[in-house]
Amino acid sequence: MFGYCFGLVSAMSIAMMTVSLDSNLQAWSVVNDGVMGGVSAGRMIKAEGALRFEGELSLDNNGGFSSVRRLVDQDLAGAVSVRIQVRGDGRTYQFRIRHDGRFDAVSWRAEFTTSSDWQTLDLPLDEFIPVFRGRRVPSAGPVEPASIQQVGFLLADKQPGPFALEIRSIEFVTTQDPELKQAASEQP
Repeated sequence: MFGYCFGLVSAMSIAMMTVSLDSNLQAWSVVNDGVMGGVSAGRMIKAEGALRFEGELSLDNNGGFSSVRRLVDQDLAGAVSVRIQVRGDGRTYQFRIRHDGRFDAVSWRAEFTTSSDWQTLDLPLDEFIPVFRGRRVPSAGPVEPASIQQVGFLLADKQPGPFALEIRSIEFVTTQDPELKQAASEQP
C-alpha cells in the first residue's frame, strides 16, 4: 500500500510530502476533460516504489487533458521550490499548485518534460505561472507557499494516445541551497 508522509528533514531544511509504502490512492482525485465533454481517461495507480498517473489522452469532442490532484494538510510557509522525482514517457507534464481546495479555481503551473530514466527536478515557486482553464491570469500574482492547499499533475500536450508518469516523491524545499540553484540551472 502507498501513502504520503509529511514532515521536516532538518539537515536539508526540506518540508516534505514523500511517497512511501503505505500510500492512500483515495487521496488523489482525477479530473479529466469529461467535465467539458471530452473523452480522455486518467487514473492514479500503485507502481513499484512509486505511484503512476496513467491513461489515454483524446482530442475528441474538444477534449485534451487529464489530471490528478490531492489536498495538502501541511503548512508550507517558507517553501521556495518543489523537488519532484519522476519517470515518464517523454511527454511534457505540468506540476500544479492551488491555494484552495475548490474544484475549479486558479492554479499555478510549472511544465517539465520526462524521460524513461528517473529524474529529480527542481521547480522554483517564483517561476510558476498562474492559470485558469489554460489561460494565464497575471492578476493572481505569485504562488504563496503558506496558502498551498492542493498539488497535482496535468497532461495537456495536444498529443492523443496513452501516457504514463511515475512519481516517486514530491518535496517542498524551504531554503535556497546550492544544489537547488545548480539543478534549476541545468533544466531544459
